[in-house]
Amino acid sequence: MGICMSKGGNSKQKKGNNNSMARSQNLKIDNNNNNILEKPYEDIRRHYRIMEKLGKGKFGVTYLCTEISTGKKFACKSISKRKKIDEVDKNNIRREIQIMQHLSGQANIVEFKDAYEDKHYVHIVMELCSGGELFDRITARHHYSERAAASICKAIVKAINHCHFMGVMHRDIKPENFLLSDKTENSVLKITDFGLSVFIQQGKHYHDVVGSVYYIAPEVLRKRYGKEADIWSAGVILYMLLCGLPPFWDETETGIFDAILKGQFDLQIDPWPSISTSAKDLVRRMLTQNPNRRITSAQILEHPWIREGGEASNKPLNNAVLMRMKQFGAMNKLKKLALKVIAENLSEEEIQGLKVIFTNMDTDKNGTISFQELKEGLSRLGSKPTEAEVKQLMEAADIDGNGLIDYHEFIAATMHTHKIDKEDHLYTAFQYFDKDNCGYITKDELEAAVKKNSTKVDEASIKKIISEIDTDNDGRINYMEFCTMMRKKA
Repeated sequence: MGICMSKGGNSKQKKGNNNSMARSQNLKIDNNNNNILEKPYEDIRRHYRIMEKLGKGKFGVTYLCTEISTGKKFACKSISKRKKIDEVDKNNIRREIQIMQHLSGQANIVEFKDAYEDKHYVHIVMELCSGGELFDRITARHHYSERAAASICKAIVKAINHCHFMGVMHRDIKPENFLLSDKTENSVLKITDFGLSVFIQQGKHYHDVVGSVYYIAPEVLRKRYGKEADIWSAGVILYMLLCGLPPFWDETETGIFDAILKGQFDLQIDPWPSISTSAKDLVRRMLTQNPNRRITSAQILEHPWIREGGEASNKPLNNAVLMRMKQFGAMNKLKKLALKVIAENLSEEEIQGLKVIFTNMDTDKNGTISFQELKEGLSRLGSKPTEAEVKQLMEAADIDGNGLIDYHEFIAATMHTHKIDKEDHLYTAFQYFDKDNCGYITKDELEAAVKKNSTKVDEASIKKIISEIDTDNDGRINYMEFCTMMRKKA
């Protein structure tokens, strides 16, 4: 967590000292060449007991861990800083964490819990999936029935669809990166390992060759690709689910790449003659050489074989955007306005995923989201809120009360809580309210800020906000009280 300044007196001199202290603490963190997360070092063992090793990957070792305060079990990926880490490595680690935080809340995506850093390691704590890898289940059974294969393919594509809708390309889709939530037959399949993932930039093609040998798309090998590459990789998994073998095979890596570039795969060998025409149609559409003609994730979910393949519940799925908007609705006016100030000061890099979601929802491209656009956008993300719920979300996010959600209102309502861990974001927001720079937010300052940003001003609610946050009962809000309020869950 960031460092809050301690309570000071009411003189401007003391406020200045406190502000200098906060800034110097930030500089100390920023100037530490080995610091990656841009927040103070913290010993993870204060919060978790690290237990046995679960697995080892290219970028870190994953351990079982237990949260001391609750006894709940999680997985912890520990990335060593002992070997030489350059600025590219640091940016990759930051991006992986940022993407996990951004995607948190989706049913088929492994949930991010927290991140810690000490002198030697960065630790990423996440949901524990005790059912093991999809790959293990595939190899144990050789192949699934079509119904089971369709169900698994649907879960994989749902996860990819959520990633793409939220502006993320995974770039390493393979069975090993899909984990089962538990060991039961109907366990939930979840995508993990965002170490190679990137935020999608509109109109940009990617050129670096990344991914895993059997699953890599031909356009990745040609060094010009976009999010369609994830669909190809999912198509390879579907082929394996149905017949137990990869579609492109050779004894050498070069031979496998040559086979992928040729794009010829066999639908004649056993068991393909007994597999339905509809299943083979989907495989062909997913393994289409030209990415511009390849089926999209949304189209796959509407494909007849997928729709017929499982018993999908009518119960609407909650998703990260919906949950965050609901949490935003429960916040007081001060916190909502503070989050809007933070949203207005975030860098393009910090909000690029949310920017894509806003663009996807703003279908008429007028820079605002209407009631109907919000309803349809949440529906495309897997939620089916009622008219009343959408109305509540609109009213909650529409800070200025004009009946529409503009770009910064949307960012404020949907940003992940990690954005307010940073001291500079909190300090910028506090300064917005503390107009006379006296070190406190007074009732008049809060009322003026609310009037400036909203058509609805209620003096009783202003008093209530101050009384709830003002822990020392001096009738105003100091910086430490402000930080405490911002870091609360609601």
